[in-house]
Amino acid sequence: MTAASSHGPAQRTSATGAGTRVPGTRQGVIIGQALADLPEFRSAQDIHGELRRRGERIGLATVYRHLQILRQNGVVDAIQDQGGETLYRRCETSTHHHHVTCRRCGYSVEVEGPAIERWAERVATDAGFTEVEHMVEIFGICPACARQSG
Repeated sequence: MTAASSHGPAQRTSATGAGTRVPGTRQGVIIGQALADLPEFRSAQDIHGELRRRGERIGLATVYRHLQILRQNGVVDAIQDQGGETLYRRCETSTHHHHVTCRRCGYSVEVEGPAIERWAERVATDAGFTEVEHMVEIFGICPACARQSG
């Protein structure tokens, strides 16, 4: 699957997202490999740190730039944690979706929310807006963490 943006193309080389990369750059391939190995949401700084641990010499600004390109092309999911930091993960689906994320361990599930879609459209329409986009992030405690607490 190939997608393009004003910042250049991004592509997913398999249905599972393995090999997600910004083609044409060594850094893009390396960042894509790291994303394939990191199943949970991580900050750009965490991804950069993982790359450094692997012996890669890629600057933090390069990591941010590639994550933005991949995000714009729907290859990478991004959420904001409760502290406002943006976290990234390889996208598991190409359809519009939201996430329910554990506040304790970071485990996240992709969910579709037709009721959320209708609500967002209605609120925007009532306010006179068109061409609406939205992000909804839901946080809670996952079943595994709840069992540990109980």
